[in-house]
Amino acid sequence: MTNCTMIISRAICSALIALATNAIAAADPVSPNVALLHGLARSAASMEKLEDYLSEAGFKVCNIDYPSRHYRVERLASDYVKPSLRQCFDNTQTPINFVTHSLGGIIVRQIAATESSIVIGRVVMLGPPNKGSEVVDKLGDWAVFQMINGPAGNQLGTAPDDLPRSLGPATFDAGVIAGSRSINLILSSLIPGEDDGKVSIENTKLEGMKGFTVVGASHPFIMRDSEAIALAHQFLLEGAFPEPENDE
Repeated sequence: MTNCTMIISRAICSALIALATNAIAAADPVSPNVALLHGLARSAASMEKLEDYLSEAGFKVCNIDYPSRHYRVERLASDYVKPSLRQCFDNTQTPINFVTHSLGGIIVRQIAATESSIVIGRVVMLGPPNKGSEVVDKLGDWAVFQMINGPAGNQLGTAPDDLPRSLGPATFDAGVIAGSRSINLILSSLIPGEDDGKVSIENTKLEGMKGFTVVGASHPFIMRDSEAIALAHQFLLEGAFPEPENDE
């Protein structure tokens, strides 16, 4: 710095230093690693459209299958998702990005709260019950609900001591994409406000999230919605969603 200011003016030297700093920042690429986590009672096959899109975009994609209907979230995270991440990616200290559907977003929050050995990058959550779902509140005690959704499903209520609300604010860069279309009017009748058939738009929101947007998709199919996929890709690259268009 001293030699620089001896040769040229202080203003020019400052400009050169700023350019060098910007070049270093620009050279820091987005992590190429992306893990996909499907939702409750689904499989990795439900995320294949996303997998193909992100693979073609140059990401190293790990589409994880886990037994969502058989165990509580804590065990799904520690015994199934965490080992899969280690198997897929050579170094979990290199940030791992995620795109999740529904329950998958809660599993990432569980990992963030309990697994310091895994560095989480950007996370796009599709239809996540971040504040729980009223459907669980009202139907969770029914035997048929428990048979279909298993132990993890019963953890997704809206009470303060239910898992979604007890995990706290985001500790990573989170972008939430909510759906505004329902194909299940019976379940929608149990949910206050606009919803996707399983979760209200309001309850998808997460304290500390970096971005939020809504697409015209239903809960079961939001992970295959072309607009949602394009928005997920943009958030992975930029850490933000597009600014809403001004109609004026």
